[in-house]
Amino acid sequence: MMQLRQLDMKRITEEERRMASVAARKEEERKRESHKQTLLKEKKRLTICNIARQWEIQQNQIALVASLNQDKDNEPCQINGSPAYVFPEESRSLDTILSSAVQGLSVLESHLVEVEGDTLCLYGAGALECLDRNWSVQTAGIIVTVSFMFIEFDEIVQVLTKLKTKFPNSVHLKFKETNLVTLQQFNALAQMHRIEQLTVDPQGNPVVNFTLWKYYVLFRLNHFNLQRINGVKVTENDIVMAERLFGILAYVASSELPQYRMLSLLGESRRKQFHYLLEGKGKKSGTGSEESGDNRRNGGESTTRATLNYTTKDFHMEKLEEIKERKTFCQTYVENLVKEAAEINMKNESLQKLWPQMFIELVRDAVIEIRNKNSYMKLCLQRITDQKQ
Repeated sequence: MMQLRQLDMKRITEEERRMASVAARKEEERKRESHKQTLLKEKKRLTICNIARQWEIQQNQIALVASLNQDKDNEPCQINGSPAYVFPEESRSLDTILSSAVQGLSVLESHLVEVEGDTLCLYGAGALECLDRNWSVQTAGIIVTVSFMFIEFDEIVQVLTKLKTKFPNSVHLKFKETNLVTLQQFNALAQMHRIEQLTVDPQGNPVVNFTLWKYYVLFRLNHFNLQRINGVKVTENDIVMAERLFGILAYVASSELPQYRMLSLLGESRRKQFHYLLEGKGKKSGTGSEESGDNRRNGGESTTRATLNYTTKDFHMEKLEEIKERKTFCQTYVENLVKEAAEINMKNESLQKLWPQMFIELVRDAVIEIRNKNSYMKLCLQRITDQKQ
């Protein structure tokens, strides 16, 4: 390749050539890096779109199955009133609809894990597996916010224990498209060791439409001393209102719960405290009224609030199956007992009917046998002799 010898009537030195080459190389590297970042951003965008589409298909499947079970009329299925969830193909089967919708999605990733500054973003249910990895102490230590998107809340509940262990400094949880539909689901967050902020996006979380959801969160997670909910600062008035609205709920739940169930919900130290209160040793003036304040200062959960817990659908189904098996066993066992008792009673009734005649015959045979004393004595001696032989 030809090289310039002069530029602006001046001779080009080797140093100038070297500097120009270095500058060109840096510019080329910058362009390659910029192109690489552009590709990564595009891949991230496509992956998130893919996850969102799979999530939409999953939700449509659930809604469609529910609609088919409840109503056999050929009406379009809608979610949250959105016309985007319409299935006009009444004649097509559910499998056909889903398979056609899933075509082409397998090319991209079905989940995404990303760390942006102090925020850990988890997209898709598969992203929860990242909590099983070995995170460096430095990376795990800087994570303050954990964001969940396109993940069923019941699946998130199962990894909350891992989350607080892997990222001990996480104090802010975000939920978007996680199917938060009931207030009871917030009970599961009590197993975290610390939460200062909670963000629940209205998109994909119908529970936000309930006016009192923030007050329930403040009441149930009172021991965390939440600072902000959905970016709004929590005031003392909010805490007082939450206690007024839901205080009776915890009291009723704890009063209806058997003592053994209450003890199973508490830790070892709290069990000792509970036994201490039951024995009457801790009944001093103001003990009950100060419990909530002490628990907030010590970062502990109050006894009454601990009774408000959440059970996932899968665990609930397992419990129902276990109860069903126990019920079947108990029913079979009782039926066998009843059958055996009926047979014994029938035999007893038959004996009562036959006994008078049997008794008469026994007495008659005995009298006939001993009527001749000498013959009877010989017979007895003969029996004794036969037994010895």
